[in-house]
Order: sequence, then structure tokens, then C-alpha cells
Amino acid sequence: MDLLVWRHAQAHDARPGQADLDRALTARGQVQAEVVGAWLNQHLPRDARILVSPAVRTRATAAALNRAWDVVPALAPDQPVEGVLAASGWPEGLPGSGATLIVGHQPTLGQVVGRVLGMAEGCSVRKGALWWLRRRERDGRAETVLMTVLNPDWM
Repeated sequence: MDLLVWRHAQAHDARPGQADLDRALTARGQVQAEVVGAWLNQHLPRDARILVSPAVRTRATAAALNRAWDVVPALAPDQPVEGVLAASGWPEGLPGSGATLIVGHQPTLGQVVGRVLGMAEGCSVRKGALWWLRRRERDGRAETVLMTVLNPDWM
């Protein structure tokens, strides 16, 4: 199974009285989403499942793919790692899915990466960055391989 985690691109700070879920992407964030989205459209399998947090900024990030995706409440900010992993089907995957892309938030995505890679602590996933992880069997044992990490500001 392939698990991809994509942190939403740069978003505006919340205005007074504005709900966190309603924050939109900045102009820079829109460019970040488009750059990573273009790369993903060249490499992400066509049948990949795309799961997105209900936040405006994650939906705007995912929109750069021009593909169908599902909003999953378990991916909202500050949700537990277990909910994200359950939604993705990690580590076995879900029937009919070879790859799942999660578009979500920090610190949860960093905790997901840490858990999947067996780190004692999570790590930091930059705004707009993509981590591609693969679960495979080698010599009769399961292992996780870090396929790539993309930073949109370096692309």
C-alpha cells in the first residue's frame, strides 16, 4: 500500500471571529498547491483514493489535482492519528485501493509519518509538502519505505 500525506498549502491567518475551518489559501499557497498537484497528476495512480479534511484550505489544496476526492471529518485539525490511519486503511490498505492520498494538517500529519516510520516522535511536515510512503514485504517481513518528500518551494 502507498500512503501519501499532503499538508495543506499556505493559508491566511484566521480573522477575528473566523472559524479555523474557513481559512483560505494565500496566493503563495495557491501556487504551492498547483506545483505539487501538477507533480502528483504525473505520478499518482489514477485509481488512488483522495481523502481531504473538511477545512477550506485543504479542499483548495486538493482542488489543484482536478480529481474527485472525499471529505473525511476524521482528517480535520487536531484529530487523532488513529482516525487518519483508519481512514486510509494503513497498513494493509482497503479493497481496491493501492494508494491513498491524505490532505490534512500539522501536527497530525507529522505524527502519522512518525508512527508509520517507527519514530519515537513525530516530525514536521511543511506547508504544502508531500510525503510518499510505501508498505511492502521484503524477505518475509513488512517494512515501510520513504519514497519521496516534496517541498513545493524547492520545485
